[in-house]
Amino acid sequence: MADGESGPVTARELYNRVTSQGDRIRALKTEKAPKNDIDVAVKQLLALKVDYKNLTGQDYKPDSPPEHNVAMIQNCSPGADDGDDFVDPWTVQTGSAKGVDYDKLIVRFGSQKIEKELIDRIERVTGKKAHHFLRRGIFFSHRWLQDVFDVPLVVQMTDDEKYLWKDLTLEKAYQYTIENAKDIIACGFDVDKTFIFSDLEYMGSSSGFYKNVVRVQKHVTFNQVKGIFGFTDSDCIGKISFPAIQAAPSFSSSFPDIFNGRKDIQCLIPCAIDQDPYFRMTRDVAPRINYPKPALLHSTFFPALQGAQTKMSASDPNSSIFLTDTPKQINAKVNKHAFSGGKDTIEEHRKYGGNCEVDVCYMYLTFFLEDDEKLERVRQDYSSGALLTGELKKLLIETLQPLIAAHQESRKQVSDEVVKQFMTPRKLAFDF
Repeated sequence: MADGESGPVTARELYNRVTSQGDRIRALKTEKAPKNDIDVAVKQLLALKVDYKNLTGQDYKPDSPPEHNVAMIQNCSPGADDGDDFVDPWTVQTGSAKGVDYDKLIVRFGSQKIEKELIDRIERVTGKKAHHFLRRGIFFSHRWLQDVFDVPLVVQMTDDEKYLWKDLTLEKAYQYTIENAKDIIACGFDVDKTFIFSDLEYMGSSSGFYKNVVRVQKHVTFNQVKGIFGFTDSDCIGKISFPAIQAAPSFSSSFPDIFNGRKDIQCLIPCAIDQDPYFRMTRDVAPRINYPKPALLHSTFFPALQGAQTKMSASDPNSSIFLTDTPKQINAKVNKHAFSGGKDTIEEHRKYGGNCEVDVCYMYLTFFLEDDEKLERVRQDYSSGALLTGELKKLLIETLQPLIAAHQESRKQVSDEVVKQFMTPRKLAFDF
């Protein structure tokens, strides 16, 4: 996920989004798209119109843009209770200590919640227990994967996006790509089935990739891009054209070395839900260029140490646990900075219990403690007051320290030559 800055949504930007969504629905109807796709698009249009009226006090009228370009500081549903959320591909903000309201996002983005029936189906197909990220709703909606499904994995490193949105040189953006690739490789991916690529490097060497970028560009208007992403006339043209670059890896013909030029292999994209606008656009375009639509698995956001309503930042070393942290640093960060859902005194905590919905240590354990039964005991004990805040923090520290240490040891084994192996276009060990 990119973490560049993005301003508030203005009335004119919201007007453009409503207009482009109407254009999108007309295009779907013209192409005789499936009824479900049209229904989802209509729901999104209605939600945008509600936002527009809440912001301007007026109903949306075609060819009648707002006279006053007021700004919507918060997104999703202006005026909603318990803190509104702002979610786009570059900024995630919430006013609630519980974090982003994902049920609202599912409605707003037109995706579908991952229900138990789907998880059961995955387990039947794979013959393996679903990953705890799926069982606990960390990946919570859909539009894990290499070990279980035994499929090729392609990882796009959007260093061009970093360059366009942040104050970086091209060289620095590419350097970050290499360092990030080392962290990804250290997670244990199979070099024979994984291709990692830099946008800056790969697009110039793959005619298949660039052809798909151009195909997408031809089928998305400037008005639609402004409506989907909130771009303004002052944004550079690199930003405006970037969504087509992020869309292109959804199509197998972008990687002729891997898929032997085939165009019919469907793509499954796991991503945080803030990236969904890119792939809603991609799913709209895909049938018009004779490609299968990509499917998606949406993940929740990882909260900052100081609470889900605060911003995680690489410039603030105390806002999160980093993969470079020492055991001592992890201990200090959790004890000093992790937002607690406990009560002010031991007596009050024993009597009333803690709030797991806002406690960052518990939130982190849902990501990193694999044992479901142990996690449930922690929840019950903390909620009842049997487990104190200090004890919960100790459990998190003891969980994180060996995980981070193991990752650091694995990363030491990832040389520049190993990175080159992963980033070289080639046929992967998989038969189609």
